[in-house]
Amino acid sequence: MQVIDLPSKPPSSPHPILNLSFRIFFSAGALFAIITMTLWAFVFTGRTDIDAQTLNPIYWHGHEMIYGYALAIVAGFLLTAVKTWTGVMMPHGYKLLGIFVCWLLARLGWIAFALGVDIGIEQSAWLYIAAVFDLLFVGSMALVIFRAVLQVKQYKQMGILAKLALLTLGNGLCYWGVFSANMTMTKIGVYLGFYLIIGLVLTIGRRVVPFFIERGLGTSNAAGVAETVTVRNSKVQDITSLLFFLAFFITDLFYPNKYLLTISALGVAVVNIVRLIGWYHRVIWQKPLLWSLYMAFLGMCLSFILYALQPWLGYNHSIAVHGLAISGIGMMTVAMMARVSLGHTGRSIHEPPKTVTIMFALMALAFISRVLLPLIDTSHYLWWIIIAQGAWIACFVLFCISYLHILASPRPDGLFG
Repeated sequence: MQVIDLPSKPPSSPHPILNLSFRIFFSAGALFAIITMTLWAFVFTGRTDIDAQTLNPIYWHGHEMIYGYALAIVAGFLLTAVKTWTGVMMPHGYKLLGIFVCWLLARLGWIAFALGVDIGIEQSAWLYIAAVFDLLFVGSMALVIFRAVLQVKQYKQMGILAKLALLTLGNGLCYWGVFSANMTMTKIGVYLGFYLIIGLVLTIGRRVVPFFIERGLGTSNAAGVAETVTVRNSKVQDITSLLFFLAFFITDLFYPNKYLLTISALGVAVVNIVRLIGWYHRVIWQKPLLWSLYMAFLGMCLSFILYALQPWLGYNHSIAVHGLAISGIGMMTVAMMARVSLGHTGRSIHEPPKTVTIMFALMALAFISRVLLPLIDTSHYLWWIIIAQGAWIACFVLFCISYLHILASPRPDGLFG
């Protein structure tokens, strides 16, 4: 008797936003970017009851931008990309919701701490609660990625898992520093997380930016024949960039030496400027989903140059830090979300919402106001920060207006995803 293998039951979820991780994490991350920056404006001006003796407000801000916002976008991207890389279905429906709720509860703990919410317990108790859910969030994300990689034996993806493990370590150091009243430990945890995220951006960006450029610039010539665009990349550039970045990372965080910092930071900048030259095509300026990615990488290169010059010119170290954060995390994540949210919901990447150009311009304004203008005019430093905060918030408000309905709606082609 012939045996017929019936097709497996197609995946389903109670709502489209739980179909794949990018939907819920991009949506929540964008909303959180608005909330946390607005709250930071109040914390920065001393208008909340945050317990500054327990945690320096600057590190509250740094932690939530890295382990709150950035890690949400990383989760949304990775849990979607790993499905593409391995062919293994990632958590969806209620399983995905469970991972997301861990992230959400951790963020609520940090918000409650910043606001000084008093329910008869010490303020630091909010961070103990947050620590538990942060650990569950990253642990569950790493576990499902590990299972997928192991299932198809794609061991080259283990580097991603190593970075997630180190991010967990960095987050743990933040909490350890808070609970042991060791602000230096908290600082190390914040900066460790920051540079690991930048490392992820450099690693993943090297893979996807050329791919997006080639896909986005495929055109037809006058005879109607399809023409492909190929951008240059190099394994030597990958290895050199990684080595220079590793040296920069260790020097800036653990072994402050202005000569090593300048050499390593310039090394990262030069290698990636050469990489950008290989990626360049004049038509990208007609495609906001492409020039935004290009500008994000260019902003990172400029920021590494600022790191290199800072020991010699004496401006504040935080200027270079914020340059790298706004370009490498802010612009890069917004540009990636704007593109991925269209492609993975079955919509045309060649017809993005008309607001995307304004979104990217606002993020560029945040970079100019927070990084470049303070170098020229320090007398209005507070105003430059306020303008940058406003531009960041406005950028994500526009993203939410333009993309939340896309992320929460079924695919037009009726497929699951």
